[in-house]
Amino acid sequence: MTDHVWMTEDVRVTEDVRVTEDVRVTDAARVTDAPKLSTLTLRHRIPDDWAADPWAEVRPLIDGVDVLKEAHPEGMAPSCRYWTGPAGDWPLTAEEKPRRIMIAEPTCTAGCCGALYVTVRREGGLVVWDSWENTGRRDAVPPPYRFDAARYEAELARAAADRDWEEPVDTVARLLGRILDDSGWFARWGCVLTNVSPRRAEPGVPEEFTSPEGVDVDFHQEWDPGDPPDTYAYELLTTREGSPEEEARRLAALILAEDPRRTAEKAER
Repeated sequence: MTDHVWMTEDVRVTEDVRVTEDVRVTDAARVTDAPKLSTLTLRHRIPDDWAADPWAEVRPLIDGVDVLKEAHPEGMAPSCRYWTGPAGDWPLTAEEKPRRIMIAEPTCTAGCCGALYVTVRREGGLVVWDSWENTGRRDAVPPPYRFDAARYEAELARAAADRDWEEPVDTVARLLGRILDDSGWFARWGCVLTNVSPRRAEPGVPEEFTSPEGVDVDFHQEWDPGDPPDTYAYELLTTREGSPEEEARRLAALILAEDPRRTAEKAER
């Protein structure tokens, strides 16, 4: 009778070990089957071609690799000018509804040299990039990527708030744009502010072929529907004698002193 009891206990121990091992195998399989998660890092980069866009582009690095450079080397990522306002308007924001995004565009046009597109969507706790399309080189497309949604959104927020990349002229242009937007000055004269951007000095280029460092401000006045608007521009010079905040206020004072249609350069129709 005693031998029978001990035999039962041995079987029970063996069964417990077998169940434990089965659980371990199942857990290992789940880990193996889980999708590999990548890490997104966004870096500001001032383009070589300033005429295309004087603001820095915000380039995505995936697991430390510039995937745009590999797939579309001539393309530029969306400018930091699009990383303002609410998070829902940022270029790489992921929502449950898939969004097809132009993630790299040449300095000419997408219709000329092609562009790189990716579809971005959120699936629960993941963000997925897939369905890549390269209209310039159809065979050069990155693979699908999956990101942890919380880390992904934190990186988007960090990049949107990043100012460390700015040169003084960038800071002046950003602050001047904010002052002019808040002032409502152009609306007072029936005009629309269309652009405030840095203008960079080009080292090694003779002065007669380039403009000195400063800030460009463009606006227009619309007339009757169908008529071309009158367009105006300021080419403001920066001095770097004071702080960017002081410089922005100085330039704003020049514009806010009187009717901008009188002090700006009017473009010929």
